[in-house]
Amino acid sequence: MFRLAFFCITLLASAPLAAQEGDDTAGIRSTISDQMQAFRDGDLATAFGFAAPGIQSMFATPERFGLMVENGYPMVWQPGEVTFGELREEGGRLWQKVIVRGPKGALHALDYEMIDMGGLWRIGGVRLLEAPEMAV
Repeated sequence: MFRLAFFCITLLASAPLAAQEGDDTAGIRSTISDQMQAFRDGDLATAFGFAAPGIQSMFATPERFGLMVENGYPMVWQPGEVTFGELREEGGRLWQKVIVRGPKGALHALDYEMIDMGGLWRIGGVRLLEAPEMAV
């Protein structure tokens, strides 16, 4: 139940975002990277802090949030190699594509919805994408 509430498994058409490039891109990528590092370190409070208020209210505690990520999304819980793709606007929302190597070596494509909270970027949700064949 929590898994589907946080991560929507869909693939929608989108347009690249040109106006948001620059400082926003660096801040967005830093937020995602810092949350993944917090998961690697077992620092659930810090990882939970990178979630937008809607996600925080849905899970209520860092432990519940961490349990959902650990059980449902091991590629985010203990990510290996991380590569950032395009940042784009879709339906008035910003999405950052991220390719993550999971703990068993498989590649996973994810879309992170990013929300600007007065100059701080927070993660509003993540959806798992169908990954095309990728060379390693």
